[in-house]
Amino acid sequence: MEMIYYANDTLRTGTDISRAVLAYAGALARRNSSATVDIPIRRDDGTQGRANLLLGPASQLVAEAYTDNAEEIVDEELVDSLHALVKNLAVGTGRPFDEGDVEAVDDDYV
Repeated sequence: MEMIYYANDTLRTGTDISRAVLAYAGALARRNSSATVDIPIRRDDGTQGRANLLLGPASQLVAEAYTDNAEEIVDEELVDSLHALVKNLAVGTGRPFDEGDVEAVDDDYV
């Protein structure tokens, strides 16, 4: 699990989801664009919920590892979708896409 700090709040979500959101936010910022993304989260009472995030050039997101006894939140379809969006945003930027665009966030956590 990871905790995303967003707009003076914190959101707990799966590690892969968190990293994909950050990669997408970075890709949007490079294009001076914005979008919303709906992600699964874990509420303080342990139940699952959803959060809708507005991502753009001014987004200030920070994520950190979060350990608790709750099961990791997994949404492979969402993660794959966000990775595809990062790839699509790289098209037309004047530079070739490489997997580092998607995985750059992961490198920060190694």
